[in-house]
Amino acid sequence: MTLIAGVDSSTQSCKVVICDAETGHIVRSGRAAHPAGTEVDPNAWWDALQEAIAAAGGIDDVEAISIGGQQHGCVVLDADGAVIRPALLWNDTRSAHEAEDLIRERGDDGERWWAEAVGLVPVASFTVTKLAWIARNELANAARIAAVCLPHDWLTWRLAGNDAGHADLSALTTDRSDASGTGYYDAESGTYNYEILDGILPHRPMLPRVLGPLESAGTTPSGITIGPGAGDNAAAALGIGARAGDLVVSVGTSGTVFAVSDTPTRDASGLVAGFADATGGYLPLACTLNASLVLDASARLLGLDHIAFDDLALDGDADGLVLVPYLAGERTPNLPESTGTLLGITLANLTPPTLARAAVEGVVCSLADACTAVERAGVRGTRALFVGGGARYRALQHVAREIFALPVSFPEPTEYVALGMARQAAGVLTGAFPHWSAETNIDAPAEQGPAQLLTNYREATALLWGDAAIR
Repeated sequence: MTLIAGVDSSTQSCKVVICDAETGHIVRSGRAAHPAGTEVDPNAWWDALQEAIAAAGGIDDVEAISIGGQQHGCVVLDADGAVIRPALLWNDTRSAHEAEDLIRERGDDGERWWAEAVGLVPVASFTVTKLAWIARNELANAARIAAVCLPHDWLTWRLAGNDAGHADLSALTTDRSDASGTGYYDAESGTYNYEILDGILPHRPMLPRVLGPLESAGTTPSGITIGPGAGDNAAAALGIGARAGDLVVSVGTSGTVFAVSDTPTRDASGLVAGFADATGGYLPLACTLNASLVLDASARLLGLDHIAFDDLALDGDADGLVLVPYLAGERTPNLPESTGTLLGITLANLTPPTLARAAVEGVVCSLADACTAVERAGVRGTRALFVGGGARYRALQHVAREIFALPVSFPEPTEYVALGMARQAAGVLTGAFPHWSAETNIDAPAEQGPAQLLTNYREATALLWGDAAIR
């Protein structure tokens, strides 16, 4: 059989799957951990990639490989190809003020200007705001920037044999999906907006060449074909085989809701980013900063492992407790300096089971708000597909069926980002994406209309955050 490899270089870890190019069957796999934090030395990602490849039995027998990576991470290189400073990641909110300034600089209708120019409105997550933060706070570093790229761009470049000291910056490549999350690339026109960067940095940096969906980024030194790669959400859409009408709800460290679309989205509210997908279309997306990390923190607080926490939340009842889970600030709605809040506390309901259930309900309600934002931007959903590690919680599945007005489905757990990149790698070899089928559960019909607990949640967020809340 022809073997291909897909890589998911996520926030927490690097996963590698080796697949049969014809069927998508995973032959073997490996993984390695990434350092924690909101800024990371990219060399740690490279080390983790080597470790994960080794754990997967190596890639000597692989014909092609593609890398999917966490979006928005800001990797800055000097003229020799050396990393100037640790990469600021998507979940680093220190650039929130820069995001506000970038909008304000465009006048009274700054949000509309950004939406029309690049399909999104700056928030702290996006690369453009991180560059603005570096330019304002680290003048010496800003002066050294010769090239700017994203995590998957940098790993692809390294995989092709580039490194500090013997680097070709002109060989940097990216794809539409990841470029569309920078804040200086317009997916509809397929062009970088250099005027934006000229207003931020003291000189114009080199940016990666944007490849087509099945265009090769070159080869490894041993001759393995390298695909263009993608941002993690676009890679997941490829892996799960998302189709029009699917709202994919990814419950990872953060939460994302995205949909495959033939038309671009330009949402001046800033809640929905007009990203591109990995096939030549579009991927309107809303992101929350708080998903599995809230469940992990709650389990630690209660002294439970994930299985025991899931059992407790599944059997429990929140009994009036409402958790607004903005533990890491929030992006949908855009409240980067917000904090989490527990409301409705009484002597009777302040117990481990109610806390566990309130944590799960808060996360699901937050994701439901993100779905509402995507649908208000013009995307009509017909079902919600839940993926990611957090979607494996039985309690979360139960609550989702109560809250979502759409039918919900829980595909069999697998590494969908890495699988999507394997599918892309197979397509680069043959010139067309292979038709792999994802196994899904039978759709479970949801209640028609929001459940009462979603109404209670939205009343709580409105009380705390007023007009910024989603209602």
